[in-house]
Amino acid sequence: MDRFTVATAAYPLDWFDDWAAYEAKMRTWVGEAAGQGAALLLFPEYGAMELASLAGAEVAGHETQALRAVAGYVERSNAVLSALAQEFQVTIVGGSAPVLAGDQMVNRAPVFGPSGDIAYQDKQIMTRFEREDWQICGGEPLQVFDTAVGKLGILTCYDSEFPLIGRALVEAGVEVLLVPSCTEGLDGYWRVRIGAMARALEGQCVSVMASLTGSRPEIYGVEENTGMGAVFGPPDAGFPDTGVIAEGVMNKPGWTYAQIDLNAVRAVRADGRVLNATHWGEQVGRDGKPGHISVK
Repeated sequence: MDRFTVATAAYPLDWFDDWAAYEAKMRTWVGEAAGQGAALLLFPEYGAMELASLAGAEVAGHETQALRAVAGYVERSNAVLSALAQEFQVTIVGGSAPVLAGDQMVNRAPVFGPSGDIAYQDKQIMTRFEREDWQICGGEPLQVFDTAVGKLGILTCYDSEFPLIGRALVEAGVEVLLVPSCTEGLDGYWRVRIGAMARALEGQCVSVMASLTGSRPEIYGVEENTGMGAVFGPPDAGFPDTGVIAEGVMNKPGWTYAQIDLNAVRAVRADGRVLNATHWGEQVGRDGKPGHISVK
């Protein structure tokens, strides 16, 4: 599939009194995007944290109990999203969740295919809050997802701010980078957005950013959230001059849609006005310790 529609979420966390309410919310969101012709749906980082509400207010508001509660619901939530991916024949990257991997907690984004396949990508580099407050660790290595809509890679929030990770995915054949994010303030949103746009520039590819939005003071760690959905490309032939293919409205919940043309990615990599992806290697040998010159 060389052309497809992506739906990327500005996603508000809710409070659920029962499991049926969660299932109904997922069905509404997936059904709406599929009804608009989206073949790929991206939910944000820590979108699964709303599941802590099912354990009650005391647990949801606790620093570590909320994480473990959510981890306990992941298998059930994966089953819901897998069934929806099959029913609506779409590829879904679900909201990431804390997951126990051995004796460590990782931040894991699940991937669901229209045929029922389930895979995942763990976040690589933790923010200070994740390290110091939640004690979440970097998980399993980067993956390339061969899907019905092409080769996808996931750079979870902070990961998008590190160019070598993005480059590894580009060199492995990824044409679309997915950036699910969770940022408290506008500064955090822009750090991730700038990272996502830079990775699209360097890799001459498309990057898709999803965000948590709104206030949920009852759930520890995701009390305040700022962002919107957006889709970026390289500001070059076949793409907008700004590099912004589509963007939502700040802090307004809902889907942002964009048409992705993989042939445009291949064309700009082969014969763009600049060739960032091809010329990346020319940095080698020029990235050593700089000399010092005194100019008085």
